[in-house]
Amino acid sequence: MKTKGNGQSESSISDRQARQKRYRRGLWAERAVCVVLLAKGYRLIAQRARTPFGEIDLIAVRGQRISFIEVKARRSMAAAEASVSNKQRQRIKRAATSWLNDKPQFHEHEITFDLIFVLPWRLPHHIVNGL
Repeated sequence: MKTKGNGQSESSISDRQARQKRYRRGLWAERAVCVVLLAKGYRLIAQRARTPFGEIDLIAVRGQRISFIEVKARRSMAAAEASVSNKQRQRIKRAATSWLNDKPQFHEHEITFDLIFVLPWRLPHHIVNGL
Protein backbone atom coordinates (compact mmCIF):
# COMPACT_ATOMS: atom_id res chain seq x y z
CA MET A 1 0.00 0.00 0.00
CA LYS A 2 1.42 3.35 -0.98
CA THR A 3 1.69 6.10 1.58
CA LYS A 4 1.75 9.83 1.13
CA GLY A 5 4.49 11.96 2.64
CA ASN A 6 2.31 12.60 5.68
CA GLY A 7 2.05 8.88 6.56
CA GLN A 8 -1.52 8.40 5.34
CA SER A 9 -2.31 5.65 2.88
CA GLU A 10 -3.95 6.50 -0.43
CA SER A 11 -7.00 4.41 0.49
CA SER A 12 -7.56 6.34 3.74
CA ILE A 13 -7.36 9.60 1.81
CA SER A 14 -9.88 8.39 -0.77
CA ASP A 15 -12.15 7.12 2.04
CA ARG A 16 -11.98 10.53 3.69
CA GLN A 17 -12.75 12.26 0.41
CA ALA A 18 -15.74 9.97 -0.16
CA ARG A 19 -17.05 10.74 3.36
CA GLN A 20 -16.63 14.45 2.76
CA LYS A 21 -18.51 14.18 -0.54
CA ARG A 22 -21.40 12.33 1.18
CA TYR A 23 -21.43 14.91 3.97
CA ARG A 24 -21.63 17.80 1.48
CA ARG A 25 -24.36 16.02 -0.50
CA GLY A 26 -26.31 15.53 2.75
CA LEU A 27 -26.00 19.22 3.63
CA TRP A 28 -27.17 20.19 0.15
CA ALA A 29 -30.15 17.81 0.41
CA GLU A 30 -31.16 19.23 3.80
CA ARG A 31 -31.01 22.79 2.43
CA ALA A 32 -33.17 21.81 -0.54
CA VAL A 33 -35.67 20.18 1.84
CA CYS A 34 -35.74 23.33 4.00
CA VAL A 35 -36.79 25.39 0.98
CA VAL A 36 -39.56 22.93 0.14
CA LEU A 37 -40.80 22.79 3.74
CA LEU A 38 -40.90 26.59 3.98
CA ALA A 39 -42.92 26.69 0.75
CA LYS A 40 -45.35 24.16 2.28
CA GLY A 41 -45.91 26.40 5.32
CA TYR A 42 -43.58 24.77 7.83
CA ARG A 43 -41.50 26.80 10.27
CA LEU A 44 -38.04 25.33 10.85
CA ILE A 45 -37.14 24.91 14.50
CA ALA A 46 -33.80 23.11 14.27
CA GLN A 47 -31.39 21.63 11.78
CA ARG A 48 -29.06 18.80 12.79
CA ALA A 49 -30.35 18.89 16.36
CA ARG A 50 -28.03 16.94 18.64
CA THR A 51 -29.31 14.91 21.58
CA PRO A 52 -27.69 12.27 23.80
CA PHE A 53 -29.41 9.66 21.59
CA GLY A 54 -28.25 11.01 18.25
CA GLU A 55 -28.91 13.68 15.70
CA ILE A 56 -32.23 14.72 14.16
CA ASP A 57 -31.83 16.11 10.64
CA LEU A 58 -34.68 18.64 10.77
CA ILE A 59 -37.37 19.69 13.20
CA ALA A 60 -40.25 21.74 11.81
CA VAL A 61 -43.64 22.99 12.97
CA ARG A 62 -46.78 23.54 10.95
CA GLY A 63 -49.83 24.60 12.92
CA GLN A 64 -50.12 22.32 15.94
CA ARG A 65 -47.92 19.59 14.46
CA ILE A 66 -44.22 19.16 15.14
CA SER A 67 -42.32 16.99 12.67
CA PHE A 68 -39.05 15.22 13.29
CA ILE A 69 -37.62 14.70 9.83
CA GLU A 70 -35.01 12.32 8.46
CA VAL A 71 -33.59 13.35 5.07
CA LYS A 72 -32.13 10.75 2.72
CA ALA A 73 -30.39 11.70 -0.54
CA ARG A 74 -30.05 8.67 -2.80
CA ARG A 75 -29.92 7.86 -6.50
CA SER A 76 -33.23 5.95 -6.53
CA MET A 77 -36.39 5.59 -4.46
CA ALA A 78 -35.54 1.95 -3.74
CA ALA A 79 -32.11 2.93 -2.40
CA ALA A 80 -33.65 5.69 -0.29
CA GLU A 81 -36.25 3.37 1.22
CA ALA A 82 -33.64 0.69 1.91
CA SER A 83 -31.40 3.19 3.70
CA VAL A 84 -33.76 3.59 6.68
CA SER A 85 -33.25 0.78 9.16
CA ASN A 86 -35.42 -0.14 12.14
CA LYS A 87 -32.50 0.67 14.43
CA GLN A 88 -32.31 4.16 12.91
CA ARG A 89 -36.08 4.65 13.31
CA GLN A 90 -35.84 3.80 17.01
CA ARG A 91 -32.82 6.08 17.50
CA ILE A 92 -34.66 9.03 15.93
CA LYS A 93 -37.71 8.44 18.11
CA ARG A 94 -35.55 8.31 21.26
CA ALA A 95 -33.72 11.46 20.17
CA ALA A 96 -37.05 13.23 19.53
CA THR A 97 -38.34 12.26 22.98
CA SER A 98 -35.16 13.58 24.54
CA TRP A 99 -35.39 16.85 22.57
CA LEU A 100 -39.07 17.31 23.52
CA ASN A 101 -38.33 16.80 27.23
CA ASP A 102 -36.51 20.16 27.23
CA LYS A 103 -39.18 21.99 25.18
CA PRO A 104 -42.47 22.25 27.14
CA GLN A 105 -43.92 24.66 24.56
CA PHE A 106 -44.30 21.71 22.15
CA HIS A 107 -45.82 19.16 24.55
CA GLU A 108 -49.36 19.78 23.28
CA HIS A 109 -48.40 19.43 19.60
CA GLU A 110 -49.21 16.44 17.45
CA ILE A 111 -45.94 14.59 16.74
CA THR A 112 -44.95 13.10 13.41
CA PHE A 113 -41.80 11.30 12.33
CA ASP A 114 -41.33 12.11 8.67
CA LEU A 115 -39.06 10.90 5.91
CA ILE A 116 -38.02 13.07 3.00
CA PHE A 117 -36.23 11.44 0.09
CA VAL A 118 -34.13 13.60 -2.20
CA LEU A 119 -33.60 12.02 -5.61
CA PRO A 120 -31.76 13.42 -8.63
CA TRP A 121 -33.81 15.76 -10.82
CA ARG A 122 -36.97 15.39 -8.74
CA LEU A 123 -38.65 17.40 -6.03
CA PRO A 124 -38.09 15.96 -2.55
CA HIS A 125 -40.61 13.23 -1.68
CA HIS A 126 -42.17 13.91 1.74
CA ILE A 127 -43.71 10.98 3.64
CA VAL A 128 -45.56 12.19 6.75
CA ASN A 129 -45.16 9.65 9.60
CA GLY A 130 -42.93 7.54 7.36
CA LEU A 131 -40.76 6.51 10.27
